[in-house]
Amino acid sequence: MKRLFISLLTLYLCFPVFAQEGEKKADSFQFTTIKEIPVTSVKNQSSSSTCWSFSGIGFIEAELLRQGKGEYDLSEMFVVHKNWGDKAQKYVRMHGATNLGAGGSFADVLDCIKDYGIVPNEAQPGLNYGEPLHRHGELDAFSKAYIDAVIKNKKLSTAWYKGFTGILDAYLGAAPETFTYNGKQYTPKSFAQFLGINADDYVSLTSFTHHPFYTAFPIEVPDNWRWANSYNLPLNEFMQIIDNALEKGYTVAWATDVSEAGFNRKGIAVVPDATSKEGPGSDQAHWLGLSQADRDSLIKNITAPVPEKTITQELRQQGFDNYETQDDHGMLIYGTAKDQYGSKYYLVKNSWGTASPYKGTWYASAPFVAYKTITVVVHKDVLSKELKTKLGIK
Repeated sequence: MKRLFISLLTLYLCFPVFAQEGEKKADSFQFTTIKEIPVTSVKNQSSSSTCWSFSGIGFIEAELLRQGKGEYDLSEMFVVHKNWGDKAQKYVRMHGATNLGAGGSFADVLDCIKDYGIVPNEAQPGLNYGEPLHRHGELDAFSKAYIDAVIKNKKLSTAWYKGFTGILDAYLGAAPETFTYNGKQYTPKSFAQFLGINADDYVSLTSFTHHPFYTAFPIEVPDNWRWANSYNLPLNEFMQIIDNALEKGYTVAWATDVSEAGFNRKGIAVVPDATSKEGPGSDQAHWLGLSQADRDSLIKNITAPVPEKTITQELRQQGFDNYETQDDHGMLIYGTAKDQYGSKYYLVKNSWGTASPYKGTWYASAPFVAYKTITVVVHKDVLSKELKTKLGIK
């Protein structure tokens, strides 16, 4: 998940116009919230490829809220620091034959908490290089160049890892061994124990046909450098688990592809069907009668409902096999809504700040989620007893 956020205010100048309640308008989205689960505030990853950490930490913060433990602001950069270290170790042991970049997966957040613990953001904000927001271009370039130089040496020196940790410490601050929070002293591990976070309570799910259903496999995307497993389910069951989780008050960590034209900077994610003459909003959104060029332009600048594709297991697989669906962003699904025509959307907490029409929330249609999801992470309690048994989950 490597999507970078670039702050271009011009992308946010076109705000949707809302109609009076009960009135259907053709030129804007009108959303009604159905279910909204409490989450912590929207953060800003800014110019860093760390959406996986922001969304994973946002998921854990939402879990703490759900469990009645209060609101916490946990450190994304503690997780980034520790994962760079783990990633570098694996990269040199594999002689450079694995992915080494700033991207990652939800497994990186959970494994970090399990292996190293966690700290509040105030203990490691990760801004040690004179910038008010996260800008990791220099850090990423130095990290890659340094580790590649280590490999070229053909022998691991006794200083290489200490030197690399020095780079991380210079930019992100040293990961604290102890810190004081609300008058009490903790280590990262004791703080995780205090919060009661059990990484083993969470499972990763996916839905593809190139592996058998009801088995676990490491999803084949570059940022899954840990080769972490996801359980493979048929699409209808996969989507049902997302809905069941939300209905029960659980949020869903969501890894997806946002390179599609239907995912725009106006807070909308849809899968338009440029050939359809029917469906919600088809005539009201002036879809009929448009040339193909005008339809393509509308897809890139959607401000109102349009007909969407019907997503099948085969279409989903085709998108993945053709490299059209890629793992380039992580976010948090925290509820559901409907538009003025009754079509279903998911409320999504992004990590691109609040300078967007819905203040950092995106509305992702059900077809978009079915089509473009790579993996989700949920608490295992949202799975039925029968499914747990089938998957071998205790």
